[in-house]
Amino acid sequence: MTIDFKAIKQKREEFWTSNPVYKAIYDRLVKQGYHLIGTIGAVKRCHWTKEAVLRHRFCYKCLWYGIESHRCIQMTPVVAWCWNRCLHCWRIQFEDIGMHWDDTRPPVIDDPEVLVEESIMTHRQIMAGYKGNPKADQKMVEEAMNPKHAAISLAGEPLLYPRLGELIEEYHKRGITTFLVTHGTRPDVLKNLEKEPSQLYISMEAWSKETYEYFNRPSVPRAWELFQETIDYVRSFRSPVVYRITIVKGFNDNEEALRAFAKFIERGNPHYVEVKAYMFIGGSRARLTRDNMPSHSEIRSVAQKLSELTGYKVLSESIPSRIVLLSRLDKPIRHGKGCPDGVEHPEKYAPALTEEYEEMEEG
Repeated sequence: MTIDFKAIKQKREEFWTSNPVYKAIYDRLVKQGYHLIGTIGAVKRCHWTKEAVLRHRFCYKCLWYGIESHRCIQMTPVVAWCWNRCLHCWRIQFEDIGMHWDDTRPPVIDDPEVLVEESIMTHRQIMAGYKGNPKADQKMVEEAMNPKHAAISLAGEPLLYPRLGELIEEYHKRGITTFLVTHGTRPDVLKNLEKEPSQLYISMEAWSKETYEYFNRPSVPRAWELFQETIDYVRSFRSPVVYRITIVKGFNDNEEALRAFAKFIERGNPHYVEVKAYMFIGGSRARLTRDNMPSHSEIRSVAQKLSELTGYKVLSESIPSRIVLLSRLDKPIRHGKGCPDGVEHPEKYAPALTEEYEEMEEG
């Protein structure tokens, strides 16, 4: 397939200027550092990509799963489409810019090969900006030109992209591993993937239908029931599965919530549970307060309670990201060569600059 990138760029510009809502979203995305690919896909440099080449500090995915932070593409195939409007989400939401939004499905379906090729090209362009930077590790900058991992998350709900299995396959054909992140509102898509990702993340914050309606603010009916279907299905998923539980202080750090999360863990039997702090950044600052952001010691405490409730062992932590890893495995399954002893010695690869949360965006 020969890709006409000039024609793709023209189509993209025509789409995002076709009505005032799209134009307003586009302007905000570009201002926030998003690079649009295809028509409605996007890439954004991760905080940890920069930290890796400038300070030799690496993300928790490097510590635990071997992902090389500087060689990781953070992307999404549907940058502005999601079935939830979660209170804690730092990503742009339409009410943030005073607009109403009814579209629950992406109006454009980009070709998977276009998204993959443009995401690789964009990642290289971003990392090329560090060439010649005296503070950057030039060997790592050169390695970054050959990305080895794609985090399919960033913004939007990736499961709304109907050619997701093909997208994953295109990355794998190029020797690039994939981590897919979802809120689990499309179990039908997960069940019919032609190609599974290298690792699947199920994000969760609510523990009941009532709390889901309040906190995740679904825009479609039966979203809670669809999430429950996903919880039951992932037990049969062949790839490693992670439950990422984002803890919002004063909301889901209570006994009732943790016992419900423990039941979800029992039902889905994921390989890992990541207990992660809510971050007071981006658009969430208009919906929540700094007091809702737990300290790392509070995350440790929540993780320990979940460990006691589930039998999952506490394996490791990353203080800068305020996250703790639980698993029934003795060691995580690794998908790359990064941070070889990061589970045992996280401080070696992710030294904490401060006990305060680093203001970052990550997949």
